[in-house]
Amino acid sequence: MWALRAAGLLCLLAAAAGGPCPRPALPPDTVLSAVGANVTLPCLQWQLEPNGTVSWKLENQAVSSERAVLGASLLLRLVQDRDSGRYSCYVGGCLVRALRLLVEEPPEPPGFSCYRRSHVRDVLCEWQPRRRPSPRTRAALWVKKWFTGENATEKRCRYFPKVDKFTCRVTVPPSEDDTLLLVSVSVSNGAGSVASKGQVISANRVLKPDPPVNVLVEPVERAPQKLRVNWMYPPSWDSRFYRLHFQVRYWAERSQSYTEVDQLRETSLVIHDAWHGERHMVQVRGLEEFGHGSWSEWSQEAVGTPWADPNSLEWQTGSYSSQFPSDYDFYSDTFTGPPGPYSSNTEGANGEALGVSDRSTVPLHTFLVTGGSLFLGTGLLAGIVLRYKKKWRRGSLGQGKASVVVQHPLVLLAPPSPTSPVSEAPLLSPPASPGSVGSTGPFEVTNMDYLLVPQ
Repeated sequence: MWALRAAGLLCLLAAAAGGPCPRPALPPDTVLSAVGANVTLPCLQWQLEPNGTVSWKLENQAVSSERAVLGASLLLRLVQDRDSGRYSCYVGGCLVRALRLLVEEPPEPPGFSCYRRSHVRDVLCEWQPRRRPSPRTRAALWVKKWFTGENATEKRCRYFPKVDKFTCRVTVPPSEDDTLLLVSVSVSNGAGSVASKGQVISANRVLKPDPPVNVLVEPVERAPQKLRVNWMYPPSWDSRFYRLHFQVRYWAERSQSYTEVDQLRETSLVIHDAWHGERHMVQVRGLEEFGHGSWSEWSQEAVGTPWADPNSLEWQTGSYSSQFPSDYDFYSDTFTGPPGPYSSNTEGANGEALGVSDRSTVPLHTFLVTGGSLFLGTGLLAGIVLRYKKKWRRGSLGQGKASVVVQHPLVLLAPPSPTSPVSEAPLLSPPASPGSVGSTGPFEVTNMDYLLVPQ
């Protein structure tokens, strides 16, 4: 089976290589010559008269006798490309004949390669000849589907003098991105024709995006070992429907090696191991998200330097001082020295470094509302305490009066005289003297009757 497939491949490649490459027909009165040959251009078909004079011009300029032998026939030695042009023969000042000399080399075998910039672009096959082709050089791309009986179709190629390249264009429908195509190129001019070897390609296999654009390298504030890199999709790639994976490589200016970061889905990256105070070069390239085709070329180099404290000479030179005025701010209680391996700096959601010196700004009205609420609460609590303090004091006074023992003497009250008015009778009898019988001394207040009365 594999032998049959190999034989079929060889046959198809031979057929593609042997495609039609017709040599362009030469117009009348045109003389073709190879580079370095001697060329003779005839002027008269008859014998020149004895007094007749013959002169030659190349594009209305007299032909120099240094490299040519003037006469009834013009002999040019070792012709080059610059000798091509229209030669005119004059006899006695009258134009007799005009010939065009075409100095050409047989075309070079084209070593072409094909690529596709995106899923919505055509396939382009290009090659650059070693020497500039003549104006009459023609090129064509022959395309046919792999393992089918259909004939090859011709796609004309164009030469672009500014970039010195031949370019052939092949339109591939979206449904045939994986279809195998057999392609070959034929080139011809007045000196001959040549065909290239066939190549088997598909639209997905030759997918090669353009390199990313607008690569920008910026320092991260307060982070002397970080750089932020941003870039954009190439204009030829439609990022709304198709995505790319990116690869970033970077190196310090004095470094002998570079670092690569793969499998990036976003168009940004924060470098965490940059050299403090050193210029860094960064490049980015892209690959189709499912791995079809090949990587793009590397983008142009972008240059950036990590952040450094503009107010500290030690930071600029890379040496750090431990003195308080440069490392510690007594007014803000903030450490301003360089971050080390145990620094409290953290990275925010947008990749910025947030250090201990970052402070949030609180609006003034927040302090006013908080202070007013605290003052109102304190006053209310003081009022409640004073109110309950008075109430507790009154209760304490009432209980004290009720507990006071009023001492009264234990003498019987004399009944009032019936003849005397009630108002004249004394309410209390005078107290007995301490020496009288029946006096109980200081214990008169006690209920002694209960002890003296027999039960």
